[in-house]
Amino acid sequence: MFMKALTWRFMPKKLSQKLILSFTIIMSCVGAVASYVHVVTQERQLLEAMMIGADQLSGSITSATWHAMLADKRGDAYQTMQTIAQKQGISRIRIFNKEGRIMYSTAEADSGGVDKYGEACYMCHSALQPLVKVDVPSRVRVFTSPDGRRKLGMITPIYNEASCSNAECHSHPASMTVLGVLDVTLTLDRVDAQMQALRGRVVLITTCIVLLMSLFIIYFTKRVIESPIRQLIVGTRAVSAMQLDTPVTIHSSEELDELAASFETMRLRLKEALGEINRFTQSLESKVKERSEQLSVAQLKLLQSDRLASLGQLSASVAHEINNPLSGVLNLSMLMQRIVKEDGIPKERIPEFRRYLGQVVNETSRVGRIVQDLLAFSRRSKPQRSRNDFNAIVVTTVNLVGHKLRLMNVAVDLDLDKAIPPINCDGSQLQQVVINLLMNGAEASQNKPDARVRLRTFLEGDGRELVFEVADNGEGIPDEHRGKIFDPFFTTKGDGKGVGLGLAVVYGIIDSHKGDIEVKSVVGAGTTFTVRLPVDSVPAQIATEHPA
Repeated sequence: MFMKALTWRFMPKKLSQKLILSFTIIMSCVGAVASYVHVVTQERQLLEAMMIGADQLSGSITSATWHAMLADKRGDAYQTMQTIAQKQGISRIRIFNKEGRIMYSTAEADSGGVDKYGEACYMCHSALQPLVKVDVPSRVRVFTSPDGRRKLGMITPIYNEASCSNAECHSHPASMTVLGVLDVTLTLDRVDAQMQALRGRVVLITTCIVLLMSLFIIYFTKRVIESPIRQLIVGTRAVSAMQLDTPVTIHSSEELDELAASFETMRLRLKEALGEINRFTQSLESKVKERSEQLSVAQLKLLQSDRLASLGQLSASVAHEINNPLSGVLNLSMLMQRIVKEDGIPKERIPEFRRYLGQVVNETSRVGRIVQDLLAFSRRSKPQRSRNDFNAIVVTTVNLVGHKLRLMNVAVDLDLDKAIPPINCDGSQLQQVVINLLMNGAEASQNKPDARVRLRTFLEGDGRELVFEVADNGEGIPDEHRGKIFDPFFTTKGDGKGVGLGLAVVYGIIDSHKGDIEVKSVVGAGTTFTVRLPVDSVPAQIATEHPA
């Protein structure tokens, strides 16, 4: 994946440059592989020729010393090998007996013996019974001497022939198959020099071929591909700029000519269509102007009617919501008036009077809450912003309503991201948001044996957006009610438990903070409210505005 991204980053943007670079890389790779194969093949052929020469030389040495060895004239045999070793290209000649001890070497420093299980002797002595017949490639080894020069060694077995085992001067029994080994070492200086020169020639030839082919590809790409495409780009830009009088014509390959012909057809059709549109626009403008004047008059009438209808609906809702507790207060006041006598309240009816009085207080408080929610919903005051820790607001709110939640047997789980920075907001308004959402979740799930509300905060959008989730495991919201939960005075709670302004107020506060709120609910499984607030959408300063 990293190599792909790196290749794409350094790839040229132009098509012609991509083709030139791609073809050059392909040719370079093919040339490098072909050159490598050629060099390796030539080196292998030279080594095979050296192996054949070494094998022939070993046979010649064996033949030249055969009579001397048969007559037990070792000095003559050694002198013959010494003379042969002085020829150019021969490093040394050695004779080993069957135990690996050096019997003779043209190099005076050689003495002692060799390991029969070493690299030179391992092929014959690796098995329990040493091999007698070994092919030529297995008898050859290529190694580097301590002076850094490459050398080729040829091992040739010296067999115990019948004429040798039957001679009076020899004590080798006929059962001994191999008497020893002739080791001829040749230098590979000429081979290495030829290979070095060959590599230089191959590199030079390959470089010249790649350069010539690259020049041809550059010329071909510029002439056949890049130039026609540039002409096509100029023509298409003229069409995109609505300069429809400039024809798009190129003459290159069949494919590009067909593409240019397609653009030319598109240009002509677009020119005709544009002329028809202009004529239609001129005739339409007058009609639109006339209809616009009629629609403006109708719109003013609709706006006025809609405002009157909205005002009537709001007035009816407010009157209905306030009339219920006021009617209760009136009835309770009349009951208390009947209890009170000229000499005061009878002792036996004091508990009843207190109960009525408590109900009056509750109904009056309900009216106060309705009025307070109406004021909050109307958003007559702007938020007083400052830098606030939203997690601290959540924790403080949970502590404030913790006693009430315990009475409702509702557990609260907090999952707050500590990496959330302070945000510019009205702390008291956001606390009201947390309270409303938390209490809604608690009331929705309080009838469950494992009633639970989960509060979670985290960051999204590379840290530019704060997300606050409130999830409960209550009964959920039916689909037919989900689109109305933020409407004023809409509630699914029982009588006296709510006026339907809590979520409307929450929506207004979130909207004033340039945020967003959404709800997901599954009937029987629970509901999740998700609030999204910008982290730094307003300057870090405290507003000093007051309610109007």
